[in-house]
Amino acid sequence: MTEWNTDLIRRYGDQGPRYTSYPTALQFHEEVTADDYWQALEHGNLARRPLSLYLHIPFCQHVCYYCACNRVVTADTRRADEYLKRLLRELSMKAERVDSQRPVLQMHWGGGTPTYLSDAQMTELVYHTARQFHLLEDDRADYSVEIDPRTVTQSRIGLLRGLGFNRASLGVQDLDPRVQEAVNRVQPYSMIEDVFGWLRDFGYRSINTDLIYGLPWQSETSLARTVEQLLALRPERISLYNYAHLPARFKVQRQISEQTLPSADEKLRMFSRAGEMLESAGYLLIGMDHFALPTDALAQAQQSGTLHRNFQGYTLHGDADLLGFGTSAISALGTFYGQNQKSIEEWQSDIDDNHLPLERGCLLTLDDQIRRDLITTLLCQMEIDLEALSQRWNIDARQYFGPELMQMNRLVQDGLVEFDWKVLRLTAIGRLLARAVAMIFDAYQKDGLKRHYSRII
Repeated sequence: MTEWNTDLIRRYGDQGPRYTSYPTALQFHEEVTADDYWQALEHGNLARRPLSLYLHIPFCQHVCYYCACNRVVTADTRRADEYLKRLLRELSMKAERVDSQRPVLQMHWGGGTPTYLSDAQMTELVYHTARQFHLLEDDRADYSVEIDPRTVTQSRIGLLRGLGFNRASLGVQDLDPRVQEAVNRVQPYSMIEDVFGWLRDFGYRSINTDLIYGLPWQSETSLARTVEQLLALRPERISLYNYAHLPARFKVQRQISEQTLPSADEKLRMFSRAGEMLESAGYLLIGMDHFALPTDALAQAQQSGTLHRNFQGYTLHGDADLLGFGTSAISALGTFYGQNQKSIEEWQSDIDDNHLPLERGCLLTLDDQIRRDLITTLLCQMEIDLEALSQRWNIDARQYFGPELMQMNRLVQDGLVEFDWKVLRLTAIGRLLARAVAMIFDAYQKDGLKRHYSRII
């Protein structure tokens, strides 16, 4: 069980990256080229690495006031028609350079709200993807879709299952009617319960739900009621995110009155109590703010040492090249990261001109690769075997990371890590604050970039 030490959480829960990549997106730049992208893709062909596909569908019918995503809120479905045409062309453009034998072990539709698309549009998108890439038809792969409970019906859940999706992610956020009203996302518990029932009936093998703490009118007691209701539905995975109120960066958040937001101490109590409730109900803390049932593949991957982390968060397929499609989508190809144009207009223009819609990215140095290995392993396995790291990279890890390892004495004294100069292991409380430990090994954090990130807790 995790030790929910509020004093340590308060001391170390400062701002920090989520490390869905290393280096993080703040280190991306515009000097990368289409040739860099195509060369990285060809290296993946030669290595015969499997594929992971991410398709970004940015449209929503309603605006959620807490949202910080790259999305378009519109009731004009013609916008989606035009977007889909270009998305199909981007799929074809990149597929031309991919070895057709490389299997797609993972596919994820995110947004926005992918279920904004019509049944016909979703069917067309899956069929086109299957014509361009080697999708697996025996249900062995992990094909997931983000679902807005307000935009699906029983028949649509069945259609998505028939199209090959076997995992679903639901944005629950909070079940208190007052909170839902304040963030403009009204979805009663009965609606969530219906969607869960349909997903179970159609045989989805994993359901993930997102919860957010720190929303307007939330309290420790109200969030506990939400968690209690959600536990009755028994999702395989639960993510418990901290709401970052940044109205200067995200204009829609100005709709939220700061007077209605819980205090920092209240947020800490909310997170601690919710985490304790999840663990008492049998969920395992995978890391940071992610919980999973012991029977879920995510928990099993952590036990077997195969859990990985990329731009989609925790994943089972760390050996796969990630290809991103759609505006702002990120590709991770070996030692290359590339992000598509964030502006829909610029992304569409590039596609119309038959250009790769690449805006920025980075090529990893050898030091980047070594540090990425350490940070990813720490966040996934909660420990670092320094001897194994030395062998993988032909270095003396204790010497290479000498200055960073000297800082571990303070963390040992505070109870975050156990360290014997052979293995660095996170303690129960250290798992919650893994991002703070990882930041010590981040060469770019010396530039004082913490203010660009949300709080760890």
